[in-house]
Amino acid sequence: MRRVYDFLATLANNNNREWFNAHKDEYLQAQALFNGFVEQLVAAIGNWDEEILASGLQVKDCTYRIYRDTRFSKNKEPYKTHMGAYICRGGKKSPYAGYYFHIEPGAADGFLGGSLLAAGLYCPDTAVIQSIRDEISVNGDSFLNAIAEADGFKLEQYNKLKRVPRGFDDVEERWKELLKYKDFSIGEPLSVDMLSAPQLLDYVSERFRKCRSFNNILNLAVDYALEQNS
Repeated sequence: MRRVYDFLATLANNNNREWFNAHKDEYLQAQALFNGFVEQLVAAIGNWDEEILASGLQVKDCTYRIYRDTRFSKNKEPYKTHMGAYICRGGKKSPYAGYYFHIEPGAADGFLGGSLLAAGLYCPDTAVIQSIRDEISVNGDSFLNAIAEADGFKLEQYNKLKRVPRGFDDVEERWKELLKYKDFSIGEPLSVDMLSAPQLLDYVSERFRKCRSFNNILNLAVDYALEQNS
């Protein structure tokens, strides 16, 4: 994966169509390396997560285009300078929690940039958020235990309410902070050294395995929300 990282680092310094077209073969090589790793990662996760195994995911179900949609963005750079794969039940367009593998040059500081591993839900819809909060309000310790089980991962802090939402005044005090979240994502940095390591696949799979309980709890809430709105 170090070759993928190095290509993205060079692209970040040459983010224009002329350079990209002249180096298209390098991009295709990097893309092939990344996709090959994702294919192996899907299989590795499927060895211990039956929902991923049952989904029969293909690489295209988990990966994203490198081309940016600049129509409504102030940033007019035409290409993303990262590659990511979201491995979840039903694929990247589904509402379910999953495992996210992300390569990006830069400081490895979790959700603020750099390469990372993440799990959970990012920008779930309102019905799912409500369902998760309802579950927390009666079974918050299961969330706290699942987060603790994902040792080394931290909750994403950048999209949360300042106050506990209305209707949850009687919730256990130790659960109230969880009710403020609008994203339910946990993540940890992934070092450049590990991207270069021969044990990368095993390392990523085992790190994600620690997040399985967290995703399972979230997906129960997703299922309930979908049933209520069907």
